[in-house]
Amino acid sequence: MTVSTCAAIDLGAASGRVVVAIFDGDRISLEEAVRFEHPLLKDPVTGYQHWDVDHIESQVRAGIESAERSAPLESVGVDTWGVDYVLVDGQGKRVGLPVSYRDERTSGMIEEVTSKIPAAEIYRRTGIQFQRFNTLYQLAACSRKNPEWIEKARHLLLLPDYFHYRLCGAISNEYTEATTSQLVNLETRDWDEKLLAVAGVPRGLLTTPVEPGTLLGESQFRSGRKVKVVAPGTHDTASAVAAIPLRGPQEAFLSSGTWSLMGIESEVPFADAKASRLNISNEGGVARRYRVLKNIVGLYLLQRIRQEFENPSHPAVVEAARASPAWRSLINPEDTELMNPPSMREAIRALCARTGQPEPHDLGSFARCALDSLALSYRRVKGDLEAVSGRRITRIRIVGGGSQNTLLNQLAADACEVPVTAGPVETSSLGNACVQLIALGALDSLADARALVERSFAVEEYHPAGKVPESALALFQAIAQARR
Repeated sequence: MTVSTCAAIDLGAASGRVVVAIFDGDRISLEEAVRFEHPLLKDPVTGYQHWDVDHIESQVRAGIESAERSAPLESVGVDTWGVDYVLVDGQGKRVGLPVSYRDERTSGMIEEVTSKIPAAEIYRRTGIQFQRFNTLYQLAACSRKNPEWIEKARHLLLLPDYFHYRLCGAISNEYTEATTSQLVNLETRDWDEKLLAVAGVPRGLLTTPVEPGTLLGESQFRSGRKVKVVAPGTHDTASAVAAIPLRGPQEAFLSSGTWSLMGIESEVPFADAKASRLNISNEGGVARRYRVLKNIVGLYLLQRIRQEFENPSHPAVVEAARASPAWRSLINPEDTELMNPPSMREAIRALCARTGQPEPHDLGSFARCALDSLALSYRRVKGDLEAVSGRRITRIRIVGGGSQNTLLNQLAADACEVPVTAGPVETSSLGNACVQLIALGALDSLADARALVERSFAVEEYHPAGKVPESALALFQAIAQARR
């Protein structure tokens, strides 16, 4: 039996990992070669929050070398979060800073861009959810505040494209990541030149997006051995969805981590007036599918709360939340004041006080507020997806690191009033690896990949066990509606 081995480089917005995937012809297994954190830095000159891409690269290379010592790799591929980018000059050197989507420089940019091209036209062209950190608004901010960066640049590489470039020298833009930018035309599946012009970016900085599974080149180890570099679904949610064994059009996915991305898979986009009003995103998927979804601030809320309580363990936070009264205080996780506040606790307190609710006071009440509010966000997004697709959602499949949060899984089942399946945890790594295996010829199709994942990993089932009080539903609806 032939064994295929590849490395999935899966970079989240708080930590990264290099995972070795081993396919024995029947099942797939994962072995973590390295896991590392990469906190945001603050530039002393500009004040921008930015990524330490050199540190990330060094950890990635160390992980690949470690993985190669364990078993010869056939290929590697990178997936990351969306929207962030690196500018590169003609000599391959970085221009400016790889600024984080959490930086405040994009404040007011949606309004500035939509004063030049109407929001309705932007949505018609791209089908992408309006979020102030989308690449479109980051580039508009850069053109306005640091135009010399764009003038010096010869290439614009989204983050996974940049790390692929560093590994094999290929200048490329991969499709699934590109769609998160709100700069790709929904019909042509290529960069929208009118939107690039509004953002102040020459078309020549970008290449026509390549499909997931494209062989980009080769990377060489210190030993001299070479390994193929394959572009997977380079947006981490695209990779995650590729590994979810969805059974039919009535099942929704929920990729739960720092962000919660909840949606359905479709062979056609949903970008009509109703989808526009509900701010639904049509992001690119593997095998020319669309990920029709909403992007929700996810467990970032809990991560920040943990930090401000001196980092108790995840199980301790969940148990404290479980012991705290349910549905007592609610917030809208999408509130802009929660994006990157100096203190998450103070931001939550202020929002609760503004709506006349009890203010959380200890670890359990803060965590419970965040988790109850996330579950009700899932309920709201479920309704939005049903409204645009015209079909009922009968099951939600939660994957990613957040699928280990047993309380949130149960709250999601209760709030959404449908069964929830939790797991696998490492779906981004699995989907990344499966697309590489398809490119290598070890798997034939996306359907084969999903069947492989389903027989290789167990999942947990959660069924609705409690009802959300009508008063909590009404309050959350009012809070969410106020933002719309």
